[in-house]
Amino acid sequence: MESLDDAAVAKAFAAGEQTGFAEAYRRWGALVFTVCVRSLGDPAEAEDVTQQVFVSAWRGRATYRPQAGSLAGWLVGIARHRIADAHAARARRAAPVDAEAALETTPAHDTGVVARVVVADELARLGQPQRRILEMAFFGDLTHTQIAERLDLPLGTVKSHIRRGLGRLRDRLEEVDDESQ
Repeated sequence: MESLDDAAVAKAFAAGEQTGFAEAYRRWGALVFTVCVRSLGDPAEAEDVTQQVFVSAWRGRATYRPQAGSLAGWLVGIARHRIADAHAARARRAAPVDAEAALETTPAHDTGVVARVVVADELARLGQPQRRILEMAFFGDLTHTQIAERLDLPLGTVKSHIRRGLGRLRDRLEEVDDESQ
């Protein structure tokens, strides 16, 4: 298959030929891994995400449309989604902050720590999908359009959730700032 051009490899991949899959991995596995490791910063996690990308691509090969772009570009697009999922999973795995305990042990003049605790606490209080949207925007580093596509929501709805959520966070931080003065 090494003598085949990229279009032929993509055709074999889309047709479900295992040799097409193997050649696609050989040609573009390093590209996908590089994209993953640069975003995630952890080579072991990037390896896992790279594997997820190729499994997802293989399972969804019927949706690949060569006229829409190259197989390499399609794989990188899948990688971006899996990277976002990995960032969201990191945020979910982060230990919940016990806001009361942190506030009790924090000196009154250390408003930076208090602000971080309040933000984490207020995020935990947000309902869905607002909390998930804010996490995707700020921890997953996704644009409003990407969030709307991933959650299958109108762009205006995503923007409204972000605006209202940030408003709640701002109000709580102002309350904490007023209390600390």
